[in-house]
Amino acid sequence: MSERIFPARLDQLDSVLTFIDEELERNHCSPREKYQLDIAAEEIFVNIAHYAYHPEQPGEATVRFCIGGEPLQVTIQFLDNGQPFNPLEKKDADTTLTAEERNIGGLGILMVKKSMDAVDYQYADGKNILTMKKNLSNP
Repeated sequence: MSERIFPARLDQLDSVLTFIDEELERNHCSPREKYQLDIAAEEIFVNIAHYAYHPEQPGEATVRFCIGGEPLQVTIQFLDNGQPFNPLEKKDADTTLTAEERNIGGLGILMVKKSMDAVDYQYADGKNILTMKKNLSNP
């Protein structure tokens, strides 16, 4: 498992994605799977940067990366000490409505749920812990 801690700020998004992409490239992940994992990671990290902490008391986000198992699977975990919030409890965006008719929010987490094989949230020891899992095709 690899782990890095990032300031929970939008200007750190590129660093988060670079960390994840280096791990994916080292493990010969397909471009399609890399794209899906990047989009999902971006959504989760941006939500942490925007909402986890009070603007005057910024915090950190820990990103853990693991690959292995049978079938081969990537696990990316995001941990923060911010406000308890389970994004998976939010009602899915209604994609049958036009953009004008839809409520703001919910589309990003829906994309995460649809593109990953498993997404789990828990709040433990004062931390939000969101875990995403994606099965990989054989390299």
